[in-house]
Amino acid sequence: MPRIAVIGGGVAGLSAAAGISCARPDVEVVLLEGADRVGGKLRRVQVAGAWVDVGAEAMLARRPEGVRAAVEAGLESELISPLTTAALLRSGGANHRLPARTLIGVPGDVEAVRASGVLSARAVAAIEDEPARGPYPPLTEDISVGELVGRRFGDEVVDRLVDPLLGGVYAGQARQLSLQATIPALASRLSDGASLLVAAGTVVGAPASGPVFTSLAGGLARLPEQLAAGGGFEVRLSTPVRELCRTATGFELALGSAPSGRRLAADAVVVATPAGKAAALLAQLAPVAAAELRSIETASTAIVTLAFAGLPPGALPAGSGILVPAVEGLAVKAMTFSSQKWPGVGAESGVLLLRASLGRAGEEQVLQRADAELVAVVRRELAGITGVTAQPVDSHVQRWGGALPQYAVGHRQRVARIRADVHRVPGLAVCGASYDGVGIPACIRSAHIAADRVLSGLRLSGE
Repeated sequence: MPRIAVIGGGVAGLSAAAGISCARPDVEVVLLEGADRVGGKLRRVQVAGAWVDVGAEAMLARRPEGVRAAVEAGLESELISPLTTAALLRSGGANHRLPARTLIGVPGDVEAVRASGVLSARAVAAIEDEPARGPYPPLTEDISVGELVGRRFGDEVVDRLVDPLLGGVYAGQARQLSLQATIPALASRLSDGASLLVAAGTVVGAPASGPVFTSLAGGLARLPEQLAAGGGFEVRLSTPVRELCRTATGFELALGSAPSGRRLAADAVVVATPAGKAAALLAQLAPVAAAELRSIETASTAIVTLAFAGLPPGALPAGSGILVPAVEGLAVKAMTFSSQKWPGVGAESGVLLLRASLGRAGEEQVLQRADAELVAVVRRELAGITGVTAQPVDSHVQRWGGALPQYAVGHRQRVARIRADVHRVPGLAVCGASYDGVGIPACIRSAHIAADRVLSGLRLSGE
């Protein structure tokens, strides 16, 4: 029986293992995870007796991969939609409604921006006048989102709109993040010949029916838990892979954190780890890919969850949460009012839950504080933003070191070079958040591509 090893137990690795085992029940699939649990950046814990996600809490409902994975894992009845998607944006020390019809912060409707009050009259005028400047010049190479928006709308739009929304996804800075990699639809529309305002408005389009995001009752982290429990492949926890080598018949993996002599032979391998770990594993087999992977920078973040009891109705602002631009000078970059956003969160325990996200690329010093200090920072800034000064009945701090890969200018070209080098090695594939998107559907999609590749290699070899 052929054996395929999958290195990494995040949602990408689990999806690759599940896809391979489903397509080829005659193949032995072994998933190797260095931690004592699966899920990667999907994790749930209990805070004040309520299950809450302390990693990713939602996935795009309009991309099919994530929803389909939940359905195939038997979780269709557990899918939930947000109670509200109305969010706030902190600007000039005040809370404003997040403007409608923006494309990850890039305005597509000047009247919506004007009505929100988040920008000065001068910035609104710059957006309104932008189409008169004609189509954006043809994009002959990649550019940062911040540079693009700054050229056409001005720095205020970058700092107060694009940075908080784009940074909410990537924990990065708009002036460093690639347009082609983060908003490819906008890059394509500009290449067709359009002004930035018109292009963004076209991509946003008319309001679509149905929710934009979805999650799972009891936490989105149930998805990787269910994938691992679904059978069809073996999961080995606390089993880091030290080294990956080519042999005459396939591959050999050195297992364990210290030289212990444990080895695993495999006919094919899927590397589904973060970029740094993947670079180390691929150093011998695909040195060009390894060098490119080492050049992908990452951002560290922390999620602070607070539980309150006895808060009066309306204590928190209406809506799903609030985004905080870096120019506001606060440590918190976003707050999610979890009990207002998701049905049932905290209801059984009688608590109100919210979570705050801290950590932007280049601001790691914020995260060097002790857990108690981070909780104190969040409470202080929560009081300034919402007026809530109550003592939480419980709290939890989750740190994610190097969690989010930064898609720098030229990222898509870098990924093409990585895959070209990896694909020179028969039976080898890569997947995960470092390549084609950090969201759950994108990671699952990359896993399917990797699974198809190694299975195709098995078929070609006559297995």
